[in-house]
Amino acid sequence: MFEPVSGTFFPLHQVACGSPGKLGMSTKPTPLNAQQFRLLAVLALVNFVNFAARSIVAPLYPLLRDHFQATDAQLGSLYTLLLVVLAVASFPFGFFADRFSRKAIIAIGIFFWSAASFAGGLVSTFFLFQLARALVGLGEAAYAPAAQSMISGAFPEERRAFAQAIFATGMLLGVAAGLAFGGVVGARFGWQVTLFAVAVLGILPAVALVGLEEPPRGPRSEVVPIRHLLGVPAFVSLIAGGVFFTFSTVSLSSWAFDFAETYKGFTPREASVSLPLITLFSLVLGVLVGGYVADRLQRMFSYGRIMAVAVAFLLATPFLLLAIQSEEKSVVLVGLFVGCFFMSWYHGPVTAVLHDMMPRRAHATSVGLYMFVTQLLGGVGPQVVGKISDMHDLQLGLQIAVGVMVCGALLMFLVIYFIRRDGIRHPILEAFRVEPGD
Repeated sequence: MFEPVSGTFFPLHQVACGSPGKLGMSTKPTPLNAQQFRLLAVLALVNFVNFAARSIVAPLYPLLRDHFQATDAQLGSLYTLLLVVLAVASFPFGFFADRFSRKAIIAIGIFFWSAASFAGGLVSTFFLFQLARALVGLGEAAYAPAAQSMISGAFPEERRAFAQAIFATGMLLGVAAGLAFGGVVGARFGWQVTLFAVAVLGILPAVALVGLEEPPRGPRSEVVPIRHLLGVPAFVSLIAGGVFFTFSTVSLSSWAFDFAETYKGFTPREASVSLPLITLFSLVLGVLVGGYVADRLQRMFSYGRIMAVAVAFLLATPFLLLAIQSEEKSVVLVGLFVGCFFMSWYHGPVTAVLHDMMPRRAHATSVGLYMFVTQLLGGVGPQVVGKISDMHDLQLGLQIAVGVMVCGALLMFLVIYFIRRDGIRHPILEAFRVEPGD
């Protein structure tokens, strides 16, 4: 059942409408209740299990290579195809999540990634395995916009970035757990059993989802046409910056292990132990700190969260370049730690800003549209960097990826300009805001 407008999540009178240039938040954070904590815990669990299912294949590459006689290019296509399906499906699922039950959409996502993971353990050809892994992307495309919409509907505006950061922490922990689980279980029981096991784990978030109440949102008649979303300059600029960020982050993550071993003298064991531990700790710490800092800045400026993202990426730049260029392993790890710490500030604040800009009935649609463009265009990053590596070397390719990240940070200042000019809530969308807080 839907909660009424003044339901149990938080009283809307505590969220002010604000002026066009200000978000109008109260300076004192609104106390949270048990229902809000439960919703966040369940959705973080969904994020955790999905990303475990997504990342579990990476440590299985040697086993898959032997079983299917696959080339490295074919193995690399598994991630690319998943991202393409994720990008293409995010927009329609976001559209549906603003019009139908978000719990039902999330349940569909859980079914997709669990069924696709299980099917991957049954196939007999590499083509069918590629197809099964690509369909795992449908799971994330279905649940992510709906889950993020529920979080922003359940939490007051001054807590949105931190709440979204907690949700993103489930992603980071899920990646680490998937890599560890795949490596241990795959080596002992084989890759098929590993995929069966992660498919069964999908039962956990499905059970946790039962009984979860949906936060309030506007009437179905108040859904927002796509052309109105694309008429908001700050939103379009934010998407453009997201393309650059995605290009950079997926390129750096895709080539980090190979670069550490080939250019920095790391042994395979050193790379497989030190790099994941360093990046996991820095990313989790960074996403939580970034969400907190962004929410604090948002109380002072209508563009505070975007400011946090822009400055964080600029602060990450010299440390990433230091890690790429240094010959000392300890310096490489320190540069990587600090660089990843600041890069991870991006996750919570950007989703919060998307929802700050939009009426409630456009929350999932805006995230789906954002994911569609950024994943589809930014996802070519690893291939572009690989081409640069073939023509020159990998070090230059990664340096260019960092340069692309700086361009994304500069685009955030364009977003700030439009927010200062038009307000965080653009006038073109005012007709679709039916309540305070929309």
